[in-house]
Amino acid sequence: MTTAPDNPFEALMRQSQSMTQDWMKAMQPAMAGLAASGLDKMWPTVPGEMLEAFLGKQFNPEGLEAKTRLLLMLQGLTIQGALAEAQIRLTLRHAVEAGATGQEVAETIASAAMFGGVPAMNKAMALAREAMETEPAPARPTAEEED
Repeated sequence: MTTAPDNPFEALMRQSQSMTQDWMKAMQPAMAGLAASGLDKMWPTVPGEMLEAFLGKQFNPEGLEAKTRLLLMLQGLTIQGALAEAQIRLTLRHAVEAGATGQEVAETIASAAMFGGVPAMNKAMALAREAMETEPAPARPTAEEED
């Protein structure tokens, strides 16, 4: 008996993954065990001012602010089935940095259930809850500090 898959595409993907792992071990042995699930922890949180400059109204004054744009990204990731856990955590972290509240995040994810289904919504809610519990809230200036 042979262990070769019947599907040539599956064989190609297995070969590609094996070659990539071998290349990673040869180029950077410390990264050989890198998993996609930990990539969000390696990426720093972009400050809210930079998010607004690059994703917000800096170049398009009539457009969406960074917070709304990030909440829309979060909704899209949820509708896709909440499969991209690292991307959901990153987007959530940056949406909160841009000023999104827990209520806004919850409403954004809940409204995605109509398109992505309840299981996707539940998974995204669990990821959001976990991320918001482990990540400290960004420091916001008080009214006295702004004056």
